[in-house]
Amino acid sequence: MSEASSLPPDDPAKLRAMIAALEAENAAMRAETTRLTAVLKAHEALVQALQIRIAKLQRQKFGASSEKIEREIEQLELALEALEVAASAAREPEEEPEAEPAVAEPAPMRRKPKVSEATPRERIVLDPGDACPACGGELRLVGEDMSEILELISARLKVIETARPKKSCRRCEKITQTPAPARPIPRSMAGPGLLAHILVSKFDDHLPLYRQNEIFARMGADIPASTLVDWCGQGVRVLSPLVARIRADVMTADRLHADDTPVRVLDRSKRLEGLGKGVKEGRIWTYLRDDRPWGGTAPPGVAYFFSPDRKSAHPHRHLAEFSGILQADAYTGFKALYEPDATGVVRIREAACWAHLRRDFHDVWIGTKSEIAREALDRIGALYDIEREITGCSAEERRRVRQTRTRPLAEDFKAWSEAQLGRVSGKSALAKAFRYALHRWPSFTLFLENGRVAIDNNPAERAIKPVVIGRKNWLFAGADAGGETLAEAMTIIESAKLSGHDPEAYMADILARIGDHKINRLDELLPWNWVPQSKEAKAVA
Repeated sequence: MSEASSLPPDDPAKLRAMIAALEAENAAMRAETTRLTAVLKAHEALVQALQIRIAKLQRQKFGASSEKIEREIEQLELALEALEVAASAAREPEEEPEAEPAVAEPAPMRRKPKVSEATPRERIVLDPGDACPACGGELRLVGEDMSEILELISARLKVIETARPKKSCRRCEKITQTPAPARPIPRSMAGPGLLAHILVSKFDDHLPLYRQNEIFARMGADIPASTLVDWCGQGVRVLSPLVARIRADVMTADRLHADDTPVRVLDRSKRLEGLGKGVKEGRIWTYLRDDRPWGGTAPPGVAYFFSPDRKSAHPHRHLAEFSGILQADAYTGFKALYEPDATGVVRIREAACWAHLRRDFHDVWIGTKSEIAREALDRIGALYDIEREITGCSAEERRRVRQTRTRPLAEDFKAWSEAQLGRVSGKSALAKAFRYALHRWPSFTLFLENGRVAIDNNPAERAIKPVVIGRKNWLFAGADAGGETLAEAMTIIESAKLSGHDPEAYMADILARIGDHKINRLDELLPWNWVPQSKEAKAVA
């Protein structure tokens, strides 16, 4: 537009019309701004209410109705996510300033994405050239402004055609041909990278195979669901020797965290009796070794096992060779493990969980606003304040601090608990929480004597959480064999994550190598010993 055409008209009528139009436009913009502000405030109120409700439910989900509460949490989280998306859509996007303002206004706190150093980077330079666009003078570099955009490169499937020419010797007529490379699954089309992606998507990202079938179809490959099922089962089977080594190594520790969670499995016996598709409750058990909080040298690892029920025979079998300290909940099936043997020797000592005890008092406080429960929470919180300070310290330093600072607080808590127990109703939940602590007091104070022992069993609960999340996406884990497959897959995936590896990259490399790897050198492929095969080594192989 020319400078002349951008000037206002000389006609007063036209000027008045232009002013009226601008005023109407401004009024409409103010009305829209007011409406969006009201929408945002309403959304923020709903978001806050949902966040409070979810937080309360998460603290209460350890009772008898935990499955029902977990479903409610899941639905509320979906609603919260939808509200947050709607609020974001109503908010005006923030434009990147050309220069820093003289006085910066406080911006809302948002966590920026964290991008790994290994992520590929592409540099684009928007160079204005060598000549000044205003006067034509020569430009010189005085600096540059840098901004980043995180972009996605879509996943793609690739067919690798391996040709093996047959050649005949002109002298002796002998046929020569290079042997075919080993495949993760014999006679299968699945490459190690694809197989690792399928396994991690199913067992770590909890993406059912029928959804993966749809995703692969969009990529241009129609892989039947039955084929994906076969690849999953065979892939885990190929990794079974390594899973066995991880389990054996973890169980040699002298201190373990333990936990379990239910999984629904098909009961084939009921189907055979003609009672329909019966479903029973199986169990996934986890045993975790993690010496990082006190700087131990043993690498972290976790072993998962499946059982068709929760009978005590299963953990007794898992821990048959274990000797040391077991940190777990008050499951009665563990009780016999803590008893002395015929010679009077105690093979396994129990370490109780203060987080579990705290949860009991928290439930009482949420339900009744009991001041006694509130004081119990404050007293236990003081123990955790000290624990946060000594995380990462040596075992001896942790023991010293606990003896000098934590033990007096713990003894005061015991004396106070005994006094309160005489004041509250013996049938109340509060009395039950006090009795739970006092009856198992040596187990609750074992961490004071040993700096290698944790104050709670939260590491095991974190290890079992992926199973809890996963079962929201599948009705049941097949039959018993499906439960076994789940436990094996979780063992290798979660152990890889504990060692700081991308489980998909780790499994892709292992699946490409394990077929040709010497069985007596299998320990080289354990997550804590693994060294990725270089591109040069792969080319030679």
